[in-house]
Amino acid sequence: MIGRLLAGAACAIGLAGAVQAQDAEPYKIFLSMSYIGNDWQAEASNMIKALAASEDYKDRVDLEVQVAGPNAQRQIQQINAMVQAGADAIVVYPISPTALNSVVRSACSRGVTIIAYDAEITEPCAYNVTIDQAEAGRKTAEWLVDEMGGEGDVVMVTGVPGTSVDTARTSAAKEVFAEHAGINIVGEAVGMWSQAVARTELNKLMATRDWSDIDGLWMQVGCYTANAMQLEAGQAPEDLLPCAGEGSNGGRIQMLPANAEVDGAATPYAPMGAARISYASPPYSGALALKLAVDKLDGTDITQHTTLPLPLVTNDTVELCETGSWEEQKAGCNAFQPSLVSNPGWFASIFSEELPQLGLNAALVGQPER
Repeated sequence: MIGRLLAGAACAIGLAGAVQAQDAEPYKIFLSMSYIGNDWQAEASNMIKALAASEDYKDRVDLEVQVAGPNAQRQIQQINAMVQAGADAIVVYPISPTALNSVVRSACSRGVTIIAYDAEITEPCAYNVTIDQAEAGRKTAEWLVDEMGGEGDVVMVTGVPGTSVDTARTSAAKEVFAEHAGINIVGEAVGMWSQAVARTELNKLMATRDWSDIDGLWMQVGCYTANAMQLEAGQAPEDLLPCAGEGSNGGRIQMLPANAEVDGAATPYAPMGAARISYASPPYSGALALKLAVDKLDGTDITQHTTLPLPLVTNDTVELCETGSWEEQKAGCNAFQPSLVSNPGWFASIFSEELPQLGLNAALVGQPER
């Protein structure tokens, strides 16, 4: 690792600082993933792999992926092994904001760059790439309160327990609800950011109540599924409950006006004007973390905490992507034709102007744009 850095420093060019020599070995970078049982993690992994395979990075990065699952001790062991294997940098989705601190501190002391994406690591030597998760919870809860006129019964579906993402979002939303005496949380379940898990948990919650007993839904993942379940129960599209939730493509298609023209859509993956605010941690955050890791290894200063813009899409701002091209996304579209994206649980907030190497196929199948 030191040899590579010295070789890079010897051929510093322009304003970029110390960069790899053309004949230097690629940087050894590991991706450490925790829980992977949802569409978001699959997309994030795809986009990281696509960036590593792009023309700009394929000769510069030797990427190895390891999955720890929802087990902090196993992730600690894997990170230790990565350091022993000569890691230059580790890009990590941490299962806990604090449990990894000791192993991260040890890795930093050995010159390894640690960058977490989406979820945070609190160890000061780590770098983090996130949205403002508390803002996400607060903004969506405020929207739901307004939609409900300040009163009514709410069902909540949360994320992966123990992660900084779930804790910040859920706590902020509950603080908003607590400010309104007319809002009552009548059901809460752990959704693991999975449409399938959300359906299972909603079935449990609704076993003793009717959809007409509920006035609003706050769901880190599951608005698409909740709408589908209401339709299955015989509710008309115009009677669907307002839902503050994730940026799944199926959910955003449901937000489009009922007369919107889409290809390959079938109920419930069809426009119906469903009342919704849709947000997401962008799945490209992991790829941006990889980019920043390479920048740091090249000798470029990077910020300790990169806060990404919070993608918030409402019925007034949802816009259909006809081709899914990078240029079309840059122009502002934020939902994809079902003929382009067959999985309604797939997350639609994939565009980053900083990552022109990544387009629709990067998120879908891990193939770079160039």
